[in-house]
Amino acid sequence: MTTFDQITWFTLTVDGPFDLTASARFLEGFAPAARADAASTPGELRLAFPVAPSWRPVGALVRQLAPNGPVRVAIRADPADVDATLAAVRRVLSIDVPGSGFPQIGARDPVVGELQRRYPGLRPVAFYSPYEAACYAVLSHRVRMTQAATIKHQLAIRLGDSVDVHGVTLPTFPSPSALLAQPRVPMVSEVKSDRLKSIAEAARDGCLDAEELRSLPPEEALARLRKLPGIGPFSAELILLRGAAHPDAFPEAEQRLHDEMRHAYQASTKQDLIEIAEGWSPYRTWVALLLRVNREEETEEIATGRRITRSRTA
Repeated sequence: MTTFDQITWFTLTVDGPFDLTASARFLEGFAPAARADAASTPGELRLAFPVAPSWRPVGALVRQLAPNGPVRVAIRADPADVDATLAAVRRVLSIDVPGSGFPQIGARDPVVGELQRRYPGLRPVAFYSPYEAACYAVLSHRVRMTQAATIKHQLAIRLGDSVDVHGVTLPTFPSPSALLAQPRVPMVSEVKSDRLKSIAEAARDGCLDAEELRSLPPEEALARLRKLPGIGPFSAELILLRGAAHPDAFPEAEQRLHDEMRHAYQASTKQDLIEIAEGWSPYRTWVALLLRVNREEETEEIATGRRITRSRTA
């Protein structure tokens, strides 16, 4: 277990609506995002992960006394990793993006407005890094999302480090070097093992940097990500939107989202959906998240593995 003698506290102001308790509830209830460090008391969240670019294990305790109030973060990390850890926490919780304009999207779009009232203060909660998101994408190929989340957690226990975060010991996902040290990554097929190690090499070499991916035009970033072994259009979007936490891109390969949009907007073609999503800019990723959370709460299709088809009048 990794421990650090020094704990550094930071106070972060958040621009726009944000509720940390809603973020924790999202982590606890949505299978693709579920992780063992999600369970916390209201207004509190514990996080543990290997932080880029050193990939050393770090921990963070995040607190918010009231929705829309300031956020307090206690960082447990090597002194050289404190700044990178704080930046990662801000990115993971989507509080690195000004959100004061988000309510305006709901004011002009009744569908979005209803979702904002249903899920006040909920912003996307990202993977800790594009590297971790890419690994999850490989693990989820041809298995249910809940199974992939379980394998991911077991890899953290078996190959990752553990960090004491305010009295709670949490496992971290294996660093790139930990995966590369394995003759074969356990619990997965040889093909997936090879793909995971290729992703680890890319992360080690700095090719999966979150800020760099976000700085590129989305089409260019997605094209770069699709060059990774086993990463197709859907997985590339997952890495960019949920790994790098890009706030404003429309998931063109996310069929469940498209189904929910057709249901909510009475739309038909994919081009219709793209045009509708343009009205959500610069928060297209944020609105997509609200639609997906709403769909999962109503159908539980990810948790149950059922494919849901709803009528337009349902």
